[in-house]
Amino acid sequence: MRLAPRTAAVLLSLTLLSATACAPSTSTSTSPSTSTAPGGKVTLSVWGWGPDADYDKMFTEYEKLHPGVDVDARSFTTATEYDTILSTGLAGDSGPDLAWLRAGANLQPLVEAGRLLPLDVKDVPGLAAYDEKVLRAAKGDKDGKVYGVPFAVQTLQVIYNKKIFADHGISPPRTWDEMIAAAGKLKAAKIVPFAFGGKDDWMLPVVAGIFGTAHWGGDDFLKAVKAKEKKFADPAFVEGIDQLNKLKPYFPDDVAGVSYTDAQILFSSGKAAMFPGGLWELNFFGQHAKDIELGVFTPPAPNGPGLMPGFTDGSYGINAKSRNRAEALKFAAWLASKDYGQLFTDTLRIFSAVPGVTPKDALLKEVATTFEQQGAAYFMNEFAYGNPSSQVVFSKSLQEMLLGRITAREAAEQLDKSVSTWL
Repeated sequence: MRLAPRTAAVLLSLTLLSATACAPSTSTSTSPSTSTAPGGKVTLSVWGWGPDADYDKMFTEYEKLHPGVDVDARSFTTATEYDTILSTGLAGDSGPDLAWLRAGANLQPLVEAGRLLPLDVKDVPGLAAYDEKVLRAAKGDKDGKVYGVPFAVQTLQVIYNKKIFADHGISPPRTWDEMIAAAGKLKAAKIVPFAFGGKDDWMLPVVAGIFGTAHWGGDDFLKAVKAKEKKFADPAFVEGIDQLNKLKPYFPDDVAGVSYTDAQILFSSGKAAMFPGGLWELNFFGQHAKDIELGVFTPPAPNGPGLMPGFTDGSYGINAKSRNRAEALKFAAWLASKDYGQLFTDTLRIFSAVPGVTPKDALLKEVATTFEQQGAAYFMNEFAYGNPSSQVVFSKSLQEMLLGRITAREAAEQLDKSVSTWL
């Protein structure tokens, strides 16, 4: 099995610049949708935007169970480039047998173009056990058919360095004021409170969701927006995203010029105490900052407990033109199995979307408990439609807000304007 790790978040991993990768990218070229490995094996090509050596390890388990199959998993440079490469490959004859697919709104262009094979429980029995909320992210909006096997459920929270907290007499905050007081204490000690950067605008809605979801009321607010009973310019949502402005004193200097990977380095090197981000960071920090004992917490709301946003993160889909359809369906069935789900969770330190999987990792168990009690939908995944998508529009608006060029209300109004074109 061959795996070329991702760049943007991968190439830089060797110097603590990546989210999940562990070796330099060797290729971004496409490959035929079918090929035969040495010894007459069937080769299944799998494309993605984020596999690393851990996927090599996991997919090797499938090869052991199926000696006649070689899984050739490839990752491409940046997530943005991947979308273009995959769309081009699936439109022609050079696409993969299976591919990582975006969730929800970002999946629909491939569905509507007929590039993907619909899946059913006859071929992929494990799909029958999936929670409908999880499965929805892999369905076509118009036909309701399933086009992928969901692979992960991500949560968004603050990751912190336990030793730094202990050294400065800080505990995970129970109130908003406690969190601000802790940040001030850390800053006075010349430690960056929150490792965060606004240069890569895709992270801005993520961090806005971490600190703001409880301010605007989570799922109830999103339902009201969808029902056109409220708008994002509502004072509660404006207050939520305005927390990025209020927290600026506790972000790195010149935060708008700090990249995502710069922020990772700050935390990994022990120069920052906290990192607001996704669950996917645990695997990276666990591999590249092994001396740091990690903890997690959900930022409290001003007047009560906080909410932990989460979302279904993509799925594995099958190329409608695959010449290895039978083998691809067998592989998809394994990807939907509890055996793979457990392997995925234990290897990547991320929640598998496969139902019935129990994490062994103590920190994951803690996150699972919090999400069960205080979980909410990540707002941006619910509003990623449009061309350009509302997600792209709002990411850039938040960046402008962080630079001081527009207010939080103006950023919210720009989101409303974008959403109005498709809602």
